Amino acid sequence: MILLDGRKTAADIKEEIALEVAELKKQEKKVPHLAAIIVGNDGGSLTYVNAKVKACERVGFDSTLIRLPEDTSEEKLLNEIAKLNIDNEIDGFIVQLPLPEQIDEQKILLAIDSNKDVDGFHPANVGKMVLNLPTFLSATPYGILELLDRYDIETTGKHVVVIGRSHIVGSPVSILLSQKRKKGNATVTITHSRTKNLKEITSQADIIIAALGVPEFLKGDMVKDGVTVIDVGTSRIADPSKKSGFRLVGDVAFDEVSKKASYITPVPGGVGPMTIAMLLKNTLLANTKKHR
Repeated sequence: MILLDGRKTAADIKEEIALEVAELKKQEKKVPHLAAIIVGNDGGSLTYVNAKVKACERVGFDSTLIRLPEDTSEEKLLNEIAKLNIDNEIDGFIVQLPLPEQIDEQKILLAIDSNKDVDGFHPANVGKMVLNLPTFLSATPYGILELLDRYDIETTGKHVVVIGRSHIVGSPVSILLSQKRKKGNATVTITHSRTKNLKEITSQADIIIAALGVPEFLKGDMVKDGVTVIDVGTSRIADPSKKSGFRLVGDVAFDEVSKKASYITPVPGGVGPMTIAMLLKNTLLANTKKHR
């Protein structure tokens, strides 16, 4: 069993990006600038956004963080987005999800200039992704493809089972892996809460991508020997032995499944770090498209 080390792989990608940024500076060209808007004080969102800011510093990007209170109106947030859309200094920006209940997430995503949508959530970019046209790929699916590529895991002709059909991970990664691309050409089955005989389906999979948000859902008796497992989930489980009072687990019962897997991502340290690395790659792409 080989661990798919997202931390190391993400660090390698950041080092590659840092070298490209150094070259831009050497040529006195504009370095990439990533902005993020966060509304409210959700602990997980704050941690994630702060990690993005630190990652920007590490690779030499400029970064801007806009923090708005929990009771921010939809109109106020739309005004902030409009400012970033026309700000020539900003190459790409994200609005951290989830948003407070008074704000319509779809309206917010539609308001973002698709040329600055480095999260890859705007319908224009999703449509280009479906048509296999050049665009910003959503960072988590993009990170999964990159992990498979850098560990030289074959996908052509393989049976991939995706558990979960969210617009952020499950649906896009199922499309990407079925397309004609370097890490694609797979036969993909997408499963969800209404799927019958799930165990029968997962037991046939060469590659499983678990992205449903249920702690330790995928058990050892649901996979075959030699499977590759990508665990996208992150949940907090109470653990009195930890100083924090909790521990992080994924959607995969790691101790059971890892005994049968040929490759598997840990939680934490698997897909999570890759997501931030690919967001940086998208921001570099936005900068390149704008200033080439």
